[in-house]
Amino acid sequence: MDTVKTAIAEIKTRGQLTIPKKIRESSHLEEGQVVSIIPVGDSVIITPKRLELDEARRQIRKIMKASGLSEKELLKGIGEERELLYREVYGKKKR
Repeated sequence: MDTVKTAIAEIKTRGQLTIPKKIRESSHLEEGQVVSIIPVGDSVIITPKRLELDEARRQIRKIMKASGLSEKELLKGIGEERELLYREVYGKKKR
């Protein structure tokens, strides 16, 4: 991965700022992700703010879209994995 040292971007009328693609990619910033903007003297630092639940939801949506899985199929698979893990940890499930 190439290190991006500096970039120039213009703040638009409504305060919108586009982060250049190379910086988004190297920083793993994705659409819809929340970032922290930290003032440091006359400058600012922009850093990813990973909200665990929101990040998990975003990743699950991305996986579902890429795989073509429906919500029902995903939940069924989670149930099957949970059952396998239960058997692995506790043995056969008593009914």
